Amino acid sequence: MVYKFRVILDTEEDIFRDIAILADDTLEDFHNAIFNSFGFDGMEVASFYTCDDTWNQEDEIPMFDTGDIPGEQKTMSDYLLSDILDKENTKIIYVYDFISMWTFLVELAAIEEIVAGNTYPETIFSHGEMPAEAMEKHFIADDEEEEYNEFEDDLDEEDLDMFEGDDSFEDYGFEENWN
Repeated sequence: MVYKFRVILDTEEDIFRDIAILADDTLEDFHNAIFNSFGFDGMEVASFYTCDDTWNQEDEIPMFDTGDIPGEQKTMSDYLLSDILDKENTKIIYVYDFISMWTFLVELAAIEEIVAGNTYPETIFSHGEMPAEAMEKHFIADDEEEEYNEFEDDLDEEDLDMFEGDDSFEDYGFEENWN
């Protein structure tokens, strides 16, 4: 089977590529198709991230095993596209170059039969020009209204009553340590 994806650069402008790739190709093959399609040199590290239907990022699938024990962490080359994506799970996030943070929203648009004579992967449609720099990312906490202030701890005078009283240390039995 052939998977047809729309790969959208996360920018204000409409910049996307439609890529056809075999369902039995790996995520590493797909990574290569994406960076080639968008004109990157492929010299930077990238990762895919599984996500839910509303693009909330879940598990990372990196290019390289970065785990504490070699071979413990699965990488792009360990997953076939069909292992991760299907008719029910159609979305995945791709991040290229963790300094520039080129972020792409990737959606499986169609699953079709292989066309004899076609070479896969293939960029089947291209729209928009790549900007010179990636869009700046602003990470916002889930609850913006709750800003932390080290001087505001919601304690009032009544909460501090437990500290009132005699400041002598006689009740603590420390006299013998001061002789």
